[in-house]
Amino acid sequence: MPVHPIPPPPIPADELLPSRHWYATAGAIAIVLIALGAVIGAFGFNNAIDSVDTDHAFANGDTVTLRLEPGGEKSIWVRDQEMGPSAPKCSITGPGGPRLADPGIDVFLTRDETWNPLYAIDVPRPDDYQITCSSDMPSKYAIGDSGGFLALAGWTVLAIALAALGITTCAVIILVTAFRRSRHRKQVSSIQHSSPVSETLTSPGRSADA
Repeated sequence: MPVHPIPPPPIPADELLPSRHWYATAGAIAIVLIALGAVIGAFGFNNAIDSVDTDHAFANGDTVTLRLEPGGEKSIWVRDQEMGPSAPKCSITGPGGPRLADPGIDVFLTRDETWNPLYAIDVPRPDDYQITCSSDMPSKYAIGDSGGFLALAGWTVLAIALAALGITTCAVIILVTAFRRSRHRKQVSSIQHSSPVSETLTSPGRSADA
């Protein structure tokens, strides 16, 4: 009688390496990094929309007293719709010789206004300081953080980068895990086929050792 090889048993998925838990790990990494990116993006957006105190704007000749600290990164902002042919001038007085410096290029937007940084404020020690501004035409000024649109852009880039990192890392782990599990399945299957289990069928009335 012909010999019929018995096919090797199916390979249990739990016995393949690497373990399937790597799929869950990949998903968890993606979720954590995407969530972290969303939190950072929301934090940056909230900081950006509140970075300039336009609700307490002041006009030419007004003196504003502020409690400032070194490294506070505060700036004087001016509403650009009211900027005249010459730039507004501001002065700061207080202990230790505070000064006003170049703020760089930036922008802060509200629903119907555009603000630009006029001066960066540099103070030597924590204390109260007085700021006064003037211009050739009526102008509005406000105190705010040094970062406006650029700060928001930075937070947004970081948030997107974290989300992209999470998705990329997840995809790489899934692909590598799937490839290695497939290779392991082929290796185990090859070993099983190299030593097949056969069953010999004997004729009726004849002993197995006849």
